[in-house]
Amino acid sequence: MLGKGHAGTVLSDQSPLASMPWLTPLSWVFQTLAVFFLVGGYSAARSYRGGYLPWLRKRMVRLARPVAALVAVWIPVTAGLLLAGVSGTTVHTILFLVISPLWFLGVYAGLTALTPAAMWLVRRFGAWAAAFPAGLVAVADLVRFGLHGPSWVGWINLPAGWLVPYLLGIAWALGSLRGRRLPAMTLPALMLAGGAAATAALIAWAGYPASMVGVNGSHISNLNPPTLAAVTFGIAQCGLALLLRDRLARAMRRPLAWAAVAMVNLSAMTLFLWHETALVTVSSLGTLIGRVPGLLTAPTSGLWVAERLAWLPAFAIVLAGLWLAFRRVER
Repeated sequence: MLGKGHAGTVLSDQSPLASMPWLTPLSWVFQTLAVFFLVGGYSAARSYRGGYLPWLRKRMVRLARPVAALVAVWIPVTAGLLLAGVSGTTVHTILFLVISPLWFLGVYAGLTALTPAAMWLVRRFGAWAAAFPAGLVAVADLVRFGLHGPSWVGWINLPAGWLVPYLLGIAWALGSLRGRRLPAMTLPALMLAGGAAATAALIAWAGYPASMVGVNGSHISNLNPPTLAAVTFGIAQCGLALLLRDRLARAMRRPLAWAAVAMVNLSAMTLFLWHETALVTVSSLGTLIGRVPGLLTAPTSGLWVAERLAWLPAFAIVLAGLWLAFRRVER
């Protein structure tokens, strides 16, 4: 949104959940990071056949090329903004939005490097290997919330929290989710039910926020760093994804559906890394007009939601242009 600062008009970032908590259930639908790490663990375990360094190099290069393109564009753009006299607050807001997707890739790269050790852990303990990092998250939350310890302890949860679905993905790849005496879908169903129940309990009785994304001004964020509630919610998401797997696989047998998903997957990193740039670009152009409704106004009412939705085609057009410009870097 636009506001007034010491240097004139500034661009700032506000969460609509802060003023419209009734939108919180949307965070349960659109915050799907656990599923990404589940699939990442599955993919890594299926592709690793020894030859650690060549295997790791190949996967890291696939991550690094799109990131290098993003950085190569935004270094001169940032310099140009500063030389043009754009306020430091606005530049900070823009850069925070643009580089915010990179934390995800940093964690993913670290977990990818640990894949052989993670596979050994799953072979030794099965799907219960995920209980070790989940327990670490619980202890870290107890220290910082229950015992009022230092807040930096929570950053242990950044790798540990996302290691939980990553290990579940490896267990899926290695067949460790199928019990010898239980039906194939029993464990995913237990993950869904148990994860959902644990999340509800943590929100209702342990003081965790209901939103699964960060909210400006909130004392606790479930995502930055991840909390035990984010981990249990992620377990429920993974269980649901596994339960829906066969149904989705049948849907992908349709040529049109398969082609659409395959095309997106070829440039998934490009779309992921540049979607915030599309948002920033449209918003920056909007500053030339003023306080454009739904784009540069405060998110305070349901009317703002409708106005924001009206801007989605503009975001999509700019993102499509960025996709055309940078998709070859990923391939």
